[in-house]
Formats: sequence, C-alpha cells, structure tokens
Amino acid sequence: MENNVSRRKVLSAVGSASALGLAGCTGETTNEDDAEITAAFLYESELAEVGWDRSHENGRQFVEEQLDWVDTEFTENVPPGDLDQVMGSLVDSGVDAIFGTTFGYMDPMVEFSTNHPDVAFEHCSGYKTTENMGRYYGRLYQARYLCGVAAGELTDENQIGYCAAFPIPEVLRQINAFVAGARDVNPDVTAEIRFTNDWLNPSASTEAVEALTNNGADVINNHQTSTAAVETAARNDAWAFTYTTDMIDAGGERYGSSAVFNWGPYYEETIRNIRNDEWDPNAYWKGLDAGIVDIGEFGSNVPDDVVSEVENVREEIINGERTVWENTQFEGESDEFLFGEVNSFVEGISGEVPSS
Repeated sequence: MENNVSRRKVLSAVGSASALGLAGCTGETTNEDDAEITAAFLYESELAEVGWDRSHENGRQFVEEQLDWVDTEFTENVPPGDLDQVMGSLVDSGVDAIFGTTFGYMDPMVEFSTNHPDVAFEHCSGYKTTENMGRYYGRLYQARYLCGVAAGELTDENQIGYCAAFPIPEVLRQINAFVAGARDVNPDVTAEIRFTNDWLNPSASTEAVEALTNNGADVINNHQTSTAAVETAARNDAWAFTYTTDMIDAGGERYGSSAVFNWGPYYEETIRNIRNDEWDPNAYWKGLDAGIVDIGEFGSNVPDDVVSEVENVREEIINGERTVWENTQFEGESDEFLFGEVNSFVEGISGEVPSS
C-alpha cells in the first residue's frame, strides 16, 4: 500500500525534535518558546469533507493554527493490518506522538507502544492503555440525546428510524440516548433500528434508510461516516440527524442537526502536556461541559421553539441538572458500564439487540 503522508506545515526552526524526544520520558523541562515536537495522526479511511476522519483532521488543523512549535502530519487510508508498518516508519523518522483515531487500531497500538517507550501514543474510542498509550473519547451520547429532544418535537408520525453500524456498546449507547431524548419530550415515540455492520457503506446506508422510511419513520438518525443516510432521508421527506461533523449541505429542507466532535482543544492540550512533561497516558471521557462534543448547526427549517428547548436541555446537562439516563435501565450505572457494557435497548425501540 502506498501511504499518503501529507505534512501541512513546515516550521522554519531547525528541529530539535530528535534531541528532545518525548519530554515525559526524558524528564527534561522544555522552554515553551522554542521547543518543537512532531505529532502524527492516523486515519483509517480516505479523508472526505465530512465524517469521522474529517472531525479528527479538523482537530489536527486546529493544533497547527494554535501552536507554532509543533509539526503535525497525517496518514490516511491505513487499515489496521498496515498499522505496524506505518507506525514503524513514523518512529524511524523521529515522531514524538502518534494519535490513532479508530477503534480497530487499539490492539496493534497496545503491542507497538510497549516496544517503543520513548514515543507517546493516544488511541481514540478504545478501552486499553499502556504506560505510554492513553485512550480518549467524548460523551457523544449527550449530544445524541439533544438531537433526540429535537427529533421528538419534529416527528409527526411518532416513529423514528436509526441506521446503525455495529451492535457494540459505543453504538448502542448513542442509539439509546437519541431515543431517550425523543421519548422524554414525546412519550409516544417508537423507534426501529437497522444495522449495516459497517462504518462506511453508502449503499447499505441508503438501503437501510429506504426501509426505515418505507416503514413509516419520518425522522432518521445514523451512525455512518458519509452523507448517504442524510441524503436518503431528504429524498424521502424525513428529518435527518447525523454525527461527527455537520452535514447540513446534504440534508435538504428537513435537516435537523448533528452530534459533533470538537477534537481541537483536546489535541492541543494533550500535545502541550507531552511537550511539557505533564502527559499522563490515562483514560479521557468528557462531554458537553468540556466542549469535546456538542450539537451542531440546526437546519433552517427547525422551528425556533425547538432550538430553544434543545438549548435549555443542553444547559441543564452541563449544569448537572439533568442526566441522559434518567428513567431508563441505565440510570445510576457507572462510567465503566456505560463505556463498555451497554447491551440492551431502552424502552420504545422495537426488537432486540442482535449478537455482535
């Protein structure tokens, strides 16, 4: 495979990166004015204008804009089977930090990180860490809940559909939050779920949304990193919600909103900590209150009163006055359970969770 590595910014300073290494391992205190490090971001798919990888790429570009002492690069189209080769090339080139942005990278990064203790590794969405590999994710289910509040107000048929990826805790958590939000404002809402067993499959997404709307759903949400589900909902006169980035241009007149990631501040803080010998390879999982997730732009036809209601609920969650899981079977569950053990549907969803 030919790796498409793009270095977006070349610093004028002659790098001290190879001499600096990883501050957290050398124990040296660096001068914020002149220290330079390199950070690499790995994406499983080819970059598009929207979607999962784009949200991380937006974060990488934010870092480049904010920090003039860091040099970043990215590699796209990296399947997990090629990860060792790509990371090996990066380490040989003297990179200081590697961010792996997809779940399938977890196990290869665990093994690789233990053999390269002088490099900082961060893995997105997984559940394993090592002495020099942290993990990070956002509580996107909170933003999904906000989308659900809007959906519950917008539906005329009281039937919503969800084009899901895999029946794993991460996806189930977000499905449940969306439906819980809808039912909290409209208890008559019911939901149908269709799994594609793929993160990026436009044809499968289209087929799933067609089936959902044919069955009566007039609101659609999805867990796909393309615009196919949003576009299909628009063709079928259904309100469309999505995730990772805004997809308003694909949603037509009945675009609702999106549960979005805002990775930039997290990446900036993490890279600062690595450079300043303050990095701790632990588990990061924050939400609306930290700004790592949020609800995106609303479609132009979403009524003002619906927008206001969502904003009020958003503030209640941030202030601790409301939780997503009140009056569901997940109320009071630990973060450990919510992150890795959700395996059932909330009330209002037809059918059972299929075996993964």
